[in-house]
Amino acid sequence: MNRFTDQVVLVTGGAQGLGAAMADRFAAEGAIVAIGDVNTDTAAALAADLSRRHGRPALSHRVDVTDSDSVTTWVADVVRQHGRIDVLINNAGIIRDNRIEDIDDADWRSVLDTSLTGAFYCARAVLGHMRTRNYGRIISFSSMSWRGNYGQANYVAAKAGIVGLTRTIALETARHGITANAIAPGLIETPMLASMNAAAREKLISKVPQRSTGRPDDIAEAAAYLASPAAGYVSGIVLDVDGGLGIGSSIR
Repeated sequence: MNRFTDQVVLVTGGAQGLGAAMADRFAAEGAIVAIGDVNTDTAAALAADLSRRHGRPALSHRVDVTDSDSVTTWVADVVRQHGRIDVLINNAGIIRDNRIEDIDDADWRSVLDTSLTGAFYCARAVLGHMRTRNYGRIISFSSMSWRGNYGQANYVAAKAGIVGLTRTIALETARHGITANAIAPGLIETPMLASMNAAAREKLISKVPQRSTGRPDDIAEAAAYLASPAAGYVSGIVLDVDGGLGIGSSIR
């Protein structure tokens, strides 16, 4: 499929993990992918690889999503170079897990600033361009944990905030050909999950109704659908990609 031929897709935190999988998927379907990440070397290497394998321009920029000026400059540069922005993927995020009484101010702010405030800065920066063209797709990353999870108050607050932000963007842009949706991944095969000890990993997997983890490609597939013309009447939702985990209670 080539659903995104000549479309311009921005991916924050796109240098590795789920962001890299999505960047690859969009590039494979003809998009010009712009990766925004603080890991400049990794992002540049991925962009070069995408360009070589898919024959489409892929860009990398140093972007700190917690800095509104950095985000604004990035978006302006992409628009100046390519004249449009079709899709924004708000993927950047970090974790600093701890019980509430043990979360210090810095860890609270860093998680909220990266996951939630960063998504707000990026959405705010692209919306004017999307409104001008009466078209746009904004996909932001929540988590199955947004419903509440032990030892993750900062992360949960950020991911629940993503849900509220997404629904509000959807309402404010509905008449401008723009959709806004969130994806809530469950247990996906990422380096973070792979780093867990075997017993803890198996305990978590046992709580998934499908009794298996998901793959980064599962997330990329979901993002590609929500960004496609076929999802033009889908807006303001949270799409769980979790093997049924969200049906149950907290995983811990």
